[in-house]
Amino acid sequence: MNIQTIAEALLEAERTKQPIAPLTETYENITVAEAYAVQLEQIHQKIENGATVKGLKIGLTSKVMQEMLNVYTPDYGCILDTMVYDEADGLVAESFIQPKVEFEIAFVFNRELKGPQVTVQDVIDATAYVVPAVEVIDSRIENWKIKFEDTVADNGSSAGAILGQKRTLLKDIEDITNIPMIVKKNGEFLDEATSSAVLGNPLNAVVWLANEVSAFGISIEPGMFVLSGALSKAVTFKTGDKFEVDFGILGKVKVNILEEDLIYKAAQNLAR
Repeated sequence: MNIQTIAEALLEAERTKQPIAPLTETYENITVAEAYAVQLEQIHQKIENGATVKGLKIGLTSKVMQEMLNVYTPDYGCILDTMVYDEADGLVAESFIQPKVEFEIAFVFNRELKGPQVTVQDVIDATAYVVPAVEVIDSRIENWKIKFEDTVADNGSSAGAILGQKRTLLKDIEDITNIPMIVKKNGEFLDEATSSAVLGNPLNAVVWLANEVSAFGISIEPGMFVLSGALSKAVTFKTGDKFEVDFGILGKVKVNILEEDLIYKAAQNLAR
């Protein structure tokens, strides 16, 4: 099994918007360690081409997402600067293959978190603030037919992140396990959840991540953010859709799915 060959196949799928067969079918004996090696090979190639790591994402932390994808262990991936979108700019559905959006709490850090012995208190001490966030997930594996090793190799099925504008200090949150979330799609109620859906406490998810990535020599650096995991099911979208997500004390985050020519026009207007 050639790690670079598998990484190239996933990168080509991303470039061409043509998904590939599940890796767990093509390479039936692929291990979790090999899958993470494939992920990191892709990230290294993108960094060599000028990208920078802005954050990390934790996936499959809530029961609803585990049941939705039939994968029952958390995973993680990298968020590069090329994957961070401005809330005001919106998204173009055609930029992805088979995308969905997830709604999460993002932690932004001003101190390093380096495992393998990170605690909840370490996360609290290292956190600058939290914000509401949307993660765009996408699969370079056809029809989302994934097992754990597939999504791990595919950078945790991540494709983008949008961070809300309101910054909230942890000390101003009375109970981080009980932050309500209400999702509206096109002005109508879609879903709701509380932050306890994420491993009982989003802080637990960040602890898990910091300790897990240390095995690969990775730490959470000052200035980076972490998407702590979806509170509810991922939602597919199409051009014209509008999402508004209210996280109570954390504020709101919005996502508009625009046509490509509208994105171009908006960029032109900003350039003037």
